[in-house]
Formats: sequence, C-alpha cells, structure tokens
Amino acid sequence: MFSSIKTRWKAEFGYRHILVIAIPLILSTGSWSIQQFVDRMFLSWYSEEALASAMPAGILNFSLICLFIGTVSYAGTFVSQYVGAKEDGRVGTVLWHGIYLSIIGALLLMLVAPFSTQIFKMIGHPENLQIMESTYFRILCFGGLGPILSSAFAGFFTGQGHNWPVMWVNVFTTTVNLILDYLLIFGVGIFPEMGIAGAAIATIIAGFSSILLYSILIFRQKNELRFKVFSSWAWDFTFMKRFLKYGLPNGGHFFLEIMGFTGFILILGRIGQMELAATNIAININSLAFMPMLGLGIALSMSVGQNIGAEKPEVAEYAAQSGVQLGLLYMIPCTFFYVFLPHIFIAPFNAEAETARVAVILLRFVAVYALFDTLSILYSSAVKGAGDTHFVMRVTTVLSIFVLIIPTFIAVDIAGTDLYTPWTFCALFIIGMGLIFMARFRGGKWKEMSVIETPVIIPSQTQANPLTPEA
Repeated sequence: MFSSIKTRWKAEFGYRHILVIAIPLILSTGSWSIQQFVDRMFLSWYSEEALASAMPAGILNFSLICLFIGTVSYAGTFVSQYVGAKEDGRVGTVLWHGIYLSIIGALLLMLVAPFSTQIFKMIGHPENLQIMESTYFRILCFGGLGPILSSAFAGFFTGQGHNWPVMWVNVFTTTVNLILDYLLIFGVGIFPEMGIAGAAIATIIAGFSSILLYSILIFRQKNELRFKVFSSWAWDFTFMKRFLKYGLPNGGHFFLEIMGFTGFILILGRIGQMELAATNIAININSLAFMPMLGLGIALSMSVGQNIGAEKPEVAEYAAQSGVQLGLLYMIPCTFFYVFLPHIFIAPFNAEAETARVAVILLRFVAVYALFDTLSILYSSAVKGAGDTHFVMRVTTVLSIFVLIIPTFIAVDIAGTDLYTPWTFCALFIIGMGLIFMARFRGGKWKEMSVIETPVIIPSQTQANPLTPEA
C-alpha cells in the first residue's frame, strides 16, 4: 500500500501534482468560507435576529447569482480545453463572452431587488426577520456584478493552471470584506452603525475590488500576444451558443443545488427563530470543510479539461481519482471534529444555550453526509470538466425537488415535525448525489466528450504539459 501511495505521490497528476494545482484554489475558496464564517459571527454578536436573517437572505441571493456564476465560470473549462489543444488564440473569445454574460446576469439580478419585501413576506418568517432579510437581500442584488464577473475572470487563470493569481485576489477581497464588515456592522470611528445592511455593503465593495484586480492582471500586452484578450471583443453568435450549451447547465446545476438548500432553509424558518439560527450555525461551520472541496473540484475540472483537450482521457481519469482520494483524506478528520469536538466551532457564535445544543446535534447530521458531499463535489466537477454538464443538472433537479424540497415541505408545513426530520432528508439528498455522480464517473461516458469545436492537436512528448505545477 505504501509503495502505491509513494508512486501516486510522484506521478504526473498524482497527489503532489494535484495539490500544487489545487492549493491556491483551496485557499481561495477557503478564504471565502472564512469570510462567510466571520461575517455570520459578527452578526451573531450584533443580534440573534441579524444572524437568523442573514442566512436565508444571503443564500437566496447566492442561489440566484449561482445561475450566472456557474454559467460564466465554465469559461475555465473552455480555456483548459483550448490550451490543452494548443488553440491559445481562442481564449480571448472565451474571456469576452464571459464578460458579456456577466453583465447580462448582473442586470437581471438588479431587476429582482425591488421585489425583496414581497418575496420575504410571502416566505412567511416573523415580521422582525422579514425587514432584515429584505434589506440584506436587496443590497446584495444591486452588487451582483462583483462575484459574477470575478468568476469569469478567474476562469482565465484556472483554465491555464495558473491558480496563484486567483488565490491572491480572493485573499485581498476577503480581507477588505472582513475589515469593512466590522466597521459597518458595529459602527467604528467615522463609520455609522448599520448592522446587517453594513454586512451587505461590505460584501459589495469587496466584490468590485476583485473586478479591479483581475482587470489589471488580465488586460496586459503579453496576454494580448498569446490569448488575444483585447482584439477578441467582437460578439460571436456561434461561440455564444456553444458557451451556453455547456455553461448554462453548469449554472443550472449550481443554481438548483443552492436553491434546494435555500428552499430547505426558508421552510425551516417557519419552525422558529431558534431552529433557524441553529441551522445557520451548522451550515456555516460545514462551509469551512465544504468550500475547500470546491477549490479542489475546480482543480480537477481544469485537469480533466486540459487532458480531454489533449486527447488523454486516461490521464484525466487518473487525475480525478487522485483528487478524490485527497478530498476524502481531508474530510475524514473534519467529520471527527464535528462529532467529538463540536463546541470548538460553535463557541465563536456566542449562541444561546438551547441554540448551541441544537447546533451540536445538527453537526452530527453534517458528519453523516460529509464524505458523500466530497464525492458529489469532486466527481461532478470531474465529469463537468469534460462537458458532461447536462447529466449533472438533471440529477440535481430531480433530487432537489423529490428528495429535499417536497419532503421538507410535507414534514414542516403538513406533518408539523421537529427540526431533525427535514435534516434527515438533507442528508439523504447529499448521499444520493454523491453515489450517483460517482457511478457516472466510473461509467466513463465523459471520456468521449469535449466542449471545444476545433480539432484537437495531440502534443508531442517533448512539449511542456500546460498543467505542470508552477514554480
């Protein structure tokens, strides 16, 4: 066994190779989870009402944004396959169409903002929570361009396997967000005390600082010479159709998965404020493990994409399996801490005794499904890197509706059950996705797929691998 581990550690697209590619992305998505964790922690210090309001409003906003983020972030897969096929001149076209889709998405999101009051009144949470939820949601909707366009820009780097710029941009914007969070939530010095509105404004400012940094890094003369980042601005209807053909199902997958959780949380809010606050705490703690897996998933998607572009499906499979094994190795100790040391994570929220007691129980549910969540994220990322986005979207649609949302609605609104029955459905939903996506990957159909329209060119043995770890 040790010999096998040693061999895979040293091999191309083995453990070390994948870690070098993935670490900056893991740190990037990890910084986002830290940002969300600290943001919710500050709001819990401010008031339990603010904490209870932030999660439903924030995740509803995020679920809408995810449709556009998932679509434009698929630019990274196009870039990876074009780079793998030695078609670097097509990357600029991918970049600009990601920009156009980002602007369209941000404008559509702004159209939802004026209806925030009606949305949360319809959901039926207590009136004091409705006011805060509406405020938080409305402000975030007006700042949607930041996270959407940043995702398109990030794909320019991740598709090439150059992931450190993405990490540093995310670390910078997370720092900006956390500093502004504290200043605007509590009102420090010249800054007014704005509570939950201050948290939303801090998020928007950080998002636009991300756009600025990416623009400086991307729009350079050296990138024009290789990737045509200035001269490929013209609208290409044929390419946009191809982008939407694969990118929109990817966005649909993110949207439906997050919307499933959004519906889950909104329905749970009808049980009571304490139950909603405990759920918010458990999900935010879970994000500390969940978000780094997204970073590893991006790395696998790009590794698969470049090897599919270079007509090396067996190498793509090897890379994906290396990443999955690393992900499971990370998640196993996380589940141990959730079960045996939950108070370490719960203590910073300063929750009331009953809320903390319930959150401890909910973390046991998280521990049950955490390994399957890893399988779901990583195997779905791998097959999407080849272009298998429609299958992933269909599975997410069916499971979200029939395993998560409908059973939760029946349990809460009709049967009047306690909090733990809906959480059981949540665990079944994630376990189901993990098993199905693992089976899809092992079936191998994705090996015959490709998203690029041009014939691939098989590189010679002497050419450098475009995903060779950076120095």
